[in-house]
Amino acid sequence: MGHRAIRNRFLIAFAALLALLPAQAQAWGFYAHRTTAAIAMENVRPETRAGIARLLRAAPELGVEGCDLASLEDASTWPDCLRKDYWRWGYTFAWHYRTAPVCEAYEPRANCSGQNCILAQIERNQLILSDESLPANVRLEALAFLVHFIGDVHMPLHSGDHDDRGGNDIDTAYGIAPGLNLHWIWDGPLAERAITSSPVPLVRRYTAAERAELGGGTSADWGRESWETSRDFVYPNAFDRPACEGEDLPDETALTQEDIERAIPISQKRVTQAGIRMAEYLDAAFAPGALPEPERD
Repeated sequence: MGHRAIRNRFLIAFAALLALLPAQAQAWGFYAHRTTAAIAMENVRPETRAGIARLLRAAPELGVEGCDLASLEDASTWPDCLRKDYWRWGYTFAWHYRTAPVCEAYEPRANCSGQNCILAQIERNQLILSDESLPANVRLEALAFLVHFIGDVHMPLHSGDHDDRGGNDIDTAYGIAPGLNLHWIWDGPLAERAITSSPVPLVRRYTAAERAELGGGTSADWGRESWETSRDFVYPNAFDRPACEGEDLPDETALTQEDIERAIPISQKRVTQAGIRMAEYLDAAFAPGALPEPERD
C-alpha cells in the first residue's frame, strides 16, 4: 500500500474518531477546564478548600441528573453539561462568551445587555458565592458557573471575533487532520497538546512570584487579553498575515506543525493564568468582606 493510501486511511479513521467523541470531551470545557480547576485547588488557601468541600455536599439540591458535581473539577465542566436540558438552562448559554470584533476598538461593556455575557457573569457569580446568607445550593451553582466562566474567558476565541463566530465559521485543518474549525482547534486538540506537552506540570503549587506574574486583573482585563491574543496571534498565525490589513480573511485555512508549535506556549499560558486567577477569585469569595460592591450601569 502506498504512502498516500495509508495517509488517507489514517485521516478517515481520525475524522471518524472525532465524530464519535461526546461534545463535552471535544471542548475546552472538558480537559482544559478541569486542568484550570486542578491548578486552582493546588493554589487556594486551606480555608477556601474546606469551604468548597462544604458547598459540594449541596449538589443533590440542584436537581440536575447526569451531571457530576463532586469536586471543583466537576464544577468546571458542569455548566457545559447543562446543554442537554435547554428547556431549563438555555438562558445561561449566552453567558459563556462575549466576542468582540478584533478590528474595532475593544469595549468591555458592549454586547452585554442584562448581564448576559461572560464578563458580567464572572463578577455576579463571585458575589453570589461570597454571600454566606444565601443557601448552600445557590452558592454552589454560582461556584460552578464562576470557575467555568473564568476558564472560558481565557480561551482567546471566546473574546476575539472576525465576523466568524469566534473562529467557528473558519474551516481549519489541524496538521494532517481536516474538517475542523479554528475555534474547535483552540478549544480541544491544541489545548490538550499544550497541557500534556508542558515540560513542567501545569497542575502544581506555584510560587508567590509565579502567582504574582500570572495572576491579577478582573474579568474585563482577561477578556481584553483574550481579544488581543486573537487579534495579534490567533488570526495572524492561522492565515500568515495581519488580521486587520488587506482583504477579508478567507473562510478556510490550515494550521501547519510550525503554526501549532508557535501556539502551544500561548495556550499553556492562558490555561495557567486561568487556574491561578481562579484561585484568587475563590480565595476572595471565601473571605467575607473582601469583595467590593458590584458595579452598576
